[in-house]
This record gives sequence, structure tokens and C-alpha cells, in this order.
Amino acid sequence: MTTLLPNILNDINNMDTSLYYGCVTGVQGLFIEVGGIRTQLSIGDRCRVFANNGKVVPCELVSFKDDKLLLMPYASLDGIGQGCRVEVANAKPVIYPHPSWLGRTINAFGEAIDGKGPLLKGTKPYYIKNSPPPAQFRDRVQGKVDLGVKAVNTFLTICKGQRMGIFAGSGVGKSTLMSMMARQTDSDISVIGLIGERGREAKEFVEDVLGKEGLEKSILVLATSDESPLMRRQAAYVTMAVAEYFRDLNKNVLCMMDSITRFAMAQREISLSVGEPPASKGYTPSVFAELPRLLERAGPGSGNGTITGLFTVLVDGDDHNEPVADAVRSILDGHIVLDRAIAERNRYPAINILRSVSRTMPDCDTKEEYALVSKARKYISAYEDMAELIRLGAYKKGSNREVDEAIFYYPKIEEFLAQGKQERFTLAECYEMLGKILATPYNPET
Repeated sequence: MTTLLPNILNDINNMDTSLYYGCVTGVQGLFIEVGGIRTQLSIGDRCRVFANNGKVVPCELVSFKDDKLLLMPYASLDGIGQGCRVEVANAKPVIYPHPSWLGRTINAFGEAIDGKGPLLKGTKPYYIKNSPPPAQFRDRVQGKVDLGVKAVNTFLTICKGQRMGIFAGSGVGKSTLMSMMARQTDSDISVIGLIGERGREAKEFVEDVLGKEGLEKSILVLATSDESPLMRRQAAYVTMAVAEYFRDLNKNVLCMMDSITRFAMAQREISLSVGEPPASKGYTPSVFAELPRLLERAGPGSGNGTITGLFTVLVDGDDHNEPVADAVRSILDGHIVLDRAIAERNRYPAINILRSVSRTMPDCDTKEEYALVSKARKYISAYEDMAELIRLGAYKKGSNREVDEAIFYYPKIEEFLAQGKQERFTLAECYEMLGKILATPYNPET
């Protein structure tokens, strides 16, 4: 009871002295049409609908029609009919994060769903749809993040405050790669948003991926695929709001979201429901407007805290130029491409080094590190260019020294890029291992 007292006092201080209500006048598709509410409301405000079956359904105001309000529910429409009472909720679209949230699993409303009791609320509200810090007051991206994955630490080094995308088709290993980095990172805090994912993945992620040690410095925000599009979209906003809270405490936060594509799909469902015309492959213009508003919230702050963002993108039909993938790639500071062909030859993580890039990597590597990685990339590129001829036996040894060297080093580099789910390698170990491979002298006579 003592721990809940601050929550009760906070709720009392934020209570509205007036109550506004109306009634349901119609239901069409995903919409609830409401009349009789005579108060100033704006898009995004909340209402509660008291259904005939006794349920209270939270809703969000998404559109106006003459003097009627159009609400979209966060839950099922079952039990809602004409004449159902509708109340204007006094809850603003904010959450009250607190350091005690570490180790907890929450939903899109910032409520605990892990059975460990209610969450302790902080005193400062954080708007769910917050704006990023002004660009001119943001710190620069600097300092490396150790993610424990050899291929990423060396070839795609990520800096504190950088935003990186993980692009792949279904079943190529996006979630597995993300789980490896979530468990092995050296960041202070991990905020992980599972947006529109399978319900069974939540418990597996907590128990098998994070484990007790990883969970102690993580917060999991969950909205499964069977939940309403409003819940799935809001879970992404809440993930960013929680990350912003810890960034403002001068922590280095690793914010991971799986996946941005399902956030875009949720926004598409909402937009199409309000009558917005589709623009590209069924996606509405508001989808491409919301993506930068969400993704730009990650990055360095104006203090010592940072949000390093890792966002997975499910590419439709392995087409890396489909609308959402193309839009996200243009916003982020780099991309990790997972290749199905590499996965099919059983090399995991299936990162295509040549198609992946970290835009901040040249500035955070030393000259020696950059030269080492560039040399390895050169061998990979030379081998891939001649791969078909080499496999067919049409390439004659001695025709090109650079290709001969690539044939010698390529299997060793491929072995270096492979890594098991439970293995972890520090930044220093990664560069040392790659350095040893490239230091092995090539002998043309062998």
C-alpha cells in the first residue's frame, strides 16, 4: 500500500472536476460514432465506452463528422450498440515512467502485464507522441556501442545515438540477431518494443533471450498481432517515450523495435479507416509522415544521455526497395541487410556485408581499425565479383593476384562472420580476431 500511495496522490492531483458524456449513435467498420458530447476535444483525446456486456472499452478520437465524434477502440467492439454511454476520459496521452520499471513488461498504456503487481509512477509526464529535441541543440553521435556480434562490431560499427535498421524477409533471422544484441550489449538500459509480434514470443524473449541478468536492465513493451491497430501503433510511441525518460537521466539507452513494418501496417489500417486514400502499395501518405516522427526521436539528446535505435524492417517479398523499407532507409543512419541466400548456406547471422553500411562508422573508427575493415571488405568484394567463375572452376589461379588473395582469405572471413546465438565477443576481441586472419601471409605457391 505504501508503494502505491504516490500513484494515488498523482491520480488525485490530475483528476478533472467536470464529467462530459454522450452516447453511441452508430457503429461502422472500426468506428464508433458518438453524439451529445459538448466539450472541446482534439484528435488523440481519449474516451470510454460502456458496453452492454459490462465491459469498458477505451477509445481514441480519430476524426470528426459534422457534430459527431468518430472514435476508434483499443479493444474489441463486442457489446457496443446504439445508446451506450460514452465518457470523456481525463487521462491525457502521457505516461509516468519510473526507474523501478526496469525488469518489467508493459502494454501500450504503460501498464504492467507481467503479473508482478502495478507499476510505480514517476512525477514527470512524458507525452506518448513527443517531439525529438531540436536539431541544433542535439549532441553529436560519438563513442562505440559494443553489441557482442562480430560482424556488427567490426564491419558495421554502431555509435552511441545512432539509428540503424535491420532489413530482411521473413524467416532470415531478424529477431534472432536483435535478441543477440539485446542480451550482449554494454548499454546502460535496453528498451525493447515488440510491435505486432507473435504472442508466444514475449515469454520466450524474457526467459530464453534476456535471462535474469538481461531483464534487470531492460523494459519490454508488448503489443501482439491480435491487438487493435491503435494498440500496436501506440506501443511504438510508448517504447520511444520510455527510452526518452532514461535518456533524460543521462543513460545510454539501446532502444530496439521489432518491427517498424508492423507499425506502418497499423498506421495504414487506421488511415484507411478514416478515408485517407492509399498512395503507394496500399500505404497512405500519413504512414510516410509518421515514420520520421517516430524514428527521429531516437538519437543523442541535449545532455549526456543517448538513445541508440535498432529497428527491424520486414521487407515484402525480399524486395528491399518496397515503400516502407525505402522510406525507413532514407531516415536512418545505416542499415544491416540479412540475405536469404546466406541463410540458406547456414551462415548465421546472415548479414550481407557488401549491401550493409553504417554511415557513422568512418568517424568513430581509428585509422588502423578502418584500414583493417576496408582490407577485409576488399577481399569479400573481389571474391563475390568472381564467385560464379570460381565455383564453376573457370577461374585460373594466377590470373589476378587480388582474386587469388581473396580466394585465400574469403573462407577465413566467412568463418569469422559466423556466430552462435549464445556467443559473445567484445569490440577488442573482434578486431584482434580479424587482424589475425588478415595477418596470415598469402603464399602464391600453395
